[in-house]
Amino acid sequence: MSDKPSVLFVCVHNAGRSQMAAAWLTHLAGDRVEVRSAGSNPGTGVNPTAVEAMREVGIDISAEVPKMLTVDAVKESDVCITMGCGDTCPVFPGKRYLDWQLEDPAGQGVEAVRPIRDEIKTLVEGLIKEIAPEKTA
Repeated sequence: MSDKPSVLFVCVHNAGRSQMAAAWLTHLAGDRVEVRSAGSNPGTGVNPTAVEAMREVGIDISAEVPKMLTVDAVKESDVCITMGCGDTCPVFPGKRYLDWQLEDPAGQGVEAVRPIRDEIKTLVEGLIKEIAPEKTA
């Protein structure tokens, strides 16, 4: 069992918001947090506009693939963060659940996705301070 916290990001298609959030958490927290993402109805690929918006900040998510949300993924996570998927995420005692109300980037241009990307970064930064702050000497 790992001593580092694990986070699961869930949105319907696992193609935009949850992929950007997982990438931000991996980028900002490094190996201090175990990161997963999944969708209740996964899409066929990551939203190209989300890929472009993340590339603008030096993060490449082009190789990511939407994954199906499983009970095991929730069980193995300490924190489950939903993003517009309603009640499709199974609930287990002892898990922490957050719902981030974020606009869906699907069908939007990069100008509309940038503020979503930046809001996700701010939320992830707050999450890191809470669950995996950097250790000071």
